[in-house]
Amino acid sequence: MPQVVRSPKPYDVCIIGSGAGGGTAAKILTEGGLNVVMLEAGPPLNPEKDYKEHLWPYDLPHRGIGVGGKLRREINDEFTAPNGAWEIDGEPYTSAPGSRFRWFRSRIVGGRTNHWGRIALRFAPIDFKSRSTDGMGDDWPITYDELAPYYDKVESYIGVFGTKENIPSAPDGIFMPPPPARCTETVVKKACDKLNVLCIPSRMAIITKPLNGRAACHYCGQCDRGCLTASNFSSSQVMIPPAQATGRLTLIPNAMAREIVVGKDGKAHAVSYIDKTTRIEKRVNAKAFVVAASACESARLLLNSKSALFPDGLANSSGAVGRYLTDSVGTSGGGYFPQLEKMPPHNHDGVGGMHMYIPWWKFDRKNDFLRGYHIEMYGGRGMPGVGEFDGVCEEFEGYGLTLKHTCRSMYGTYIGLEGRGEMIPNPQSYCDIDPVTVDQWGIPVLRFHWQWSDNEIKMAKDMQETFRSIVEAAGGIYTTKASPDAPRPYGIADGGVIIHELGTARMGVNPKTSVLNKYCQAHDVRNLFVADAAPFVTNADKNPTLTIMALSWRTSDYLLDQAKKGNL
Repeated sequence: MPQVVRSPKPYDVCIIGSGAGGGTAAKILTEGGLNVVMLEAGPPLNPEKDYKEHLWPYDLPHRGIGVGGKLRREINDEFTAPNGAWEIDGEPYTSAPGSRFRWFRSRIVGGRTNHWGRIALRFAPIDFKSRSTDGMGDDWPITYDELAPYYDKVESYIGVFGTKENIPSAPDGIFMPPPPARCTETVVKKACDKLNVLCIPSRMAIITKPLNGRAACHYCGQCDRGCLTASNFSSSQVMIPPAQATGRLTLIPNAMAREIVVGKDGKAHAVSYIDKTTRIEKRVNAKAFVVAASACESARLLLNSKSALFPDGLANSSGAVGRYLTDSVGTSGGGYFPQLEKMPPHNHDGVGGMHMYIPWWKFDRKNDFLRGYHIEMYGGRGMPGVGEFDGVCEEFEGYGLTLKHTCRSMYGTYIGLEGRGEMIPNPQSYCDIDPVTVDQWGIPVLRFHWQWSDNEIKMAKDMQETFRSIVEAAGGIYTTKASPDAPRPYGIADGGVIIHELGTARMGVNPKTSVLNKYCQAHDVRNLFVADAAPFVTNADKNPTLTIMALSWRTSDYLLDQAKKGNL
C-alpha cells in the first residue's frame, strides 16, 4: 500500500483554492499574522510568459483556435488568460439522465479570476431577504448592512469603476471614474431612454486610476487575455502577491485535494492531496481550514471526506452539501444596425468589457416571474479573430473581393445583449458523487442534476422581449430566433454555462437545513470554513465574484478573531 507523505510543519490555516475567495483569505490571514499554506490544483502563473495580451492572430500557429480549429469561438481559445476549460483530460464529471449541465473548471493559480468578466455588482438589501419578500427560497442569515463594510473594503482595495445612481436594485459602492460610453453603447443608451429602461455606466473591477502600485487601464480592450499591468483584477496578481510578501504564505501548486481528514475530536486535522507532478499522495496539517475551491469543487471535496463521524461527507449532517445548486438565468440576443455601416473608422478601444449596463429596472411593479435580471451589452469594432465573420459568410453568398467588401461593411454593425437573472433554488438541481466514475487520481467525481423551473423560463422570455424592444427602438433589426418550443426555451442557457454556479454549502441559522453559520463556519466542524460561492443562499441577478470576496474578507476577520481567542 503506498505511503502518504506527511508534511512535518503544522500551519495555522490551510486554504484550498487560490481564486477570488482563497486569494482574499490568504491576504487577510497572512497580514493578520497567521502562517498559511495554500493548495492549488493547477500550476503557477507567470503573466510575462502566460499572457498573450497584445499578440495578433498571425502571431500564433493556429490563429489562436488550436489544432483543427477545435477552440473556434470557445471562451478558452489560445489567446485567453490560462484559466480552465469545459473539459479537462483525466478529470471528468457526469450529468444524470435528463440533465444538461456544463462545468467550467480552472486549474491554475488565481483560478477563474484570471479570465472573469470583472463585472463587480453588490447584492441589494432585498437580495438577502428574498423569502421575506416573495415567500420563495430562504433568507440569508446576514443582512446587507452586515456585509456592506466588506464591500467597501474590497472595492477600495481592488478598484471598481462606476457611478453613484441611488437605484434600489443596484447599491452604489466606492467607485473610480468610469470610462465614457462608446459608439454602440451610446446607441443602446438612447434606446433605453426612449423606453424608460435604466442604462448606466457599468461597474467593473478595472482601475481607471493608479492604485497600490498598479497602473491605470490603458484601454487595449483585451482583458480576457490577462493584463500585464494588473489593471484589471485577478487574485493571482492582486491578492496573492501581498500575502506572499508577508513571508507567511506557502503556496503549493499542482496539489489536487482528495479529502479533509478529521480526528476523533471531530475537528479537521489535515488535507490529503495528490501531488500531480509525482502522483504521490501527501498530507498537510493545520489548525483551521478554508475551503475555497469553487462552489461545486468544494462540495465534491466535502462529500468525498467521509469518516466514521461523517459518513455522508464532512460537515454534512444536514444533508445540504451539494444541494441548492443554482446558476444565473442567461439568454442572449442582438441585432444588425445598418446605420453603423456608415460610421467612420475610429478608436473603439476601452476596457475589455462593457462601459454601460442595464440594472434591474422593473423592481417597482408586478412581473410575470419572481426576482429580476440585468442586461450586459457588447458590440463595436473590436479585435477581429478567427470566426469573426462566420455569420456574414452564412448569410451572404460570394467569394473574393465581393465577400471581403461585405465583411468590411458588416464589421462592427452588430450589437449583442446578454441577460443575467436570478434562479430560485429547486430540489431537482443539485450535485452529488457519481457512484462509479473516478478521475485519473482515483477521486470520485461529481454528478449533476439540473432543471429550470417555469419561473426561469418566464424570465428568459421577458429578456428576449426586452432585447427586441431595445434593438428596434435603436433602429436595428433583431436577428435572434429564440423559440419557446426549442430544447432551450427562449434560448435559456444550460445549467453551468453562465459560470455562476453557487449555493452548494449554504449558510443558515438552522444546522438541520444549512451547512454553515453566518460567518461561513461549518455547524458541524468549528475549525472548517468555506470561502467561495458555496455559502450563498440566493443567486441574485448580480455576478457573484464581488460578494465572494466580501464574504471571504468577513470570514477571514472572524477566523483571525477566533484564532486569537484560542477557539479553533
